[in-house]
Amino acid sequence: MVIPALARETGSRAVYWNRCYEPAAIQRDQRLKAALAQTGMVAESFNGLLLREPWEVKTISGTPFKVFTPFWRAGYGAWHPSAPLPPPSRMLAGGCDAVSDHLEDWGLLPKKPDWSGGLRAARQPGEPSAQFRLADFLGRLTQYAASRDEPSTAGTSRLSPHLHFGEISARQIWHAVTSRPPSPDGDKFLSEIGWREFSYHLLFHNPKMIAEPLDAKFANFPWSTDDAGLAAWTHGRTGFPIVDAGMRELWTTGWMHNRVRMIAASFLVKQIGIDWRRGAEWFWDTLVDADLASNSASWQWVAGCGTDAAPFFRIFNPVLQGEKFDPEGDYVRRWVPELAHLPSKFIHKPWLAPPEMRSTVTSYPEPILDLASARKRAIDAYKALSPP
Repeated sequence: MVIPALARETGSRAVYWNRCYEPAAIQRDQRLKAALAQTGMVAESFNGLLLREPWEVKTISGTPFKVFTPFWRAGYGAWHPSAPLPPPSRMLAGGCDAVSDHLEDWGLLPKKPDWSGGLRAARQPGEPSAQFRLADFLGRLTQYAASRDEPSTAGTSRLSPHLHFGEISARQIWHAVTSRPPSPDGDKFLSEIGWREFSYHLLFHNPKMIAEPLDAKFANFPWSTDDAGLAAWTHGRTGFPIVDAGMRELWTTGWMHNRVRMIAASFLVKQIGIDWRRGAEWFWDTLVDADLASNSASWQWVAGCGTDAAPFFRIFNPVLQGEKFDPEGDYVRRWVPELAHLPSKFIHKPWLAPPEMRSTVTSYPEPILDLASARKRAIDAYKALSPP
């Protein structure tokens, strides 16, 4: 193993790291601890990722939680994490320089083609950027509850990529928010951090949820094999502007607004009828903040097959969702520029625009399905499910 070899090469006596909670990472760390112990080295891991360990929060009967609200109240309602420690005043280098590669020699950056331009333009990785983004968000915190669902505005924190890569901790965010006067906006934002905690809680206690529905009756759900529909969805060519805008934002920047994530995910699972796991795979490949726990739990939530999930029969209508959360069409106009000239009345349903307007939208596709028929098909399939 690389880590024990590196420890021997540098003359180290102990190895410390922050824990990961994905099933493969847990197994890896167990093997690592065993290998280090065989050489007589100290091996310790710590919680640097979450506010609380997944096994610390339990129901009165001592079992894991399955519903978010009681999980949040029981584990975090009257509890406050310790404050983050200050950085060390100095770091002592080891007495041995390990033989190392130069990172640029690995050729990790894409060149032919260079598909990363949008990602570079959209985000600046690193701890200084994370701290800047947190400070910026705190200045807008009083508008959070009112604007968090509007994809055209800077209503969310956009801290999720920094959390994913360990550039900021949930504990730092918690203390930054709770150090301000209490407010409904602050409470709402902390509950979103709580959903991240809940996702890890679910994954730790249900490691198979990555590939299996938590609600067993969905094991034999008749998912569609509509590869053309899946391709239209991934390319932002479904003919439903709010869905297509989200999918194009995702491909370009590696990020998508949370409200639009739910709309796009619901459309794939419940209107096209594609297995939620295929959507989760696409998000895993394209999102810069794709935590395995949050990605799996969120897709199961949308599909109605997870714990505390939205019922399967709750189906987002992409037209109504667009009109409600992007009423002037600013978000759609940014990411679906071929519709930019349409008035707000038709921006979320361009197929209803007068012929003289539609004739100028030659490059945008017609809707790939009828919403009413798709809704009926989804509900009929759900009603036909047999209990596990």
